[in-house]
Amino acid sequence: MKTPHVNLKGRGDVDIDAAMTPMIDVVFLLLVFFVWTASFQIAEQILPGQLSSQMGTADSTLDPPPEKDLEDIVISVSFDETKATAQWTMNDQPLADAGAVERRLASIARVDPGATVIVHPASNVPLEFVIQTYDAAKLTGFTSVSFAVNGTR
Repeated sequence: MKTPHVNLKGRGDVDIDAAMTPMIDVVFLLLVFFVWTASFQIAEQILPGQLSSQMGTADSTLDPPPEKDLEDIVISVSFDETKATAQWTMNDQPLADAGAVERRLASIARVDPGATVIVHPASNVPLEFVIQTYDAAKLTGFTSVSFAVNGTR
């Protein structure tokens, strides 16, 4: 048995195929747009460090932290742009190079690996020297490595 065929062209000569073509084109263009703008990059890993500041908080309801055996280890990194070299100081004692920083950190980590290491780079230090210092602290066994936030030291 044949079903009755509805002729849509009878009223105003509207072709159903012609009416769907622009919608299919729009959907296809949206699909192409979203594929091209999608980011397929792997998200960068976040450095597992905490930011520390030299200034305290105004909240007096918190209990003071427990006493620590050693003071914080502050590694200042500066950069001499004329020589294109980095200089490191650990608690205001100058160190020769990145290897000396790692050796000093290794000797301190044998005593107290729970001490806090604060990396304090100057504003003009290239990122590779900051990451090199951070890696040296993590590789020698320190569990708490932070970055200084403010520009004064």
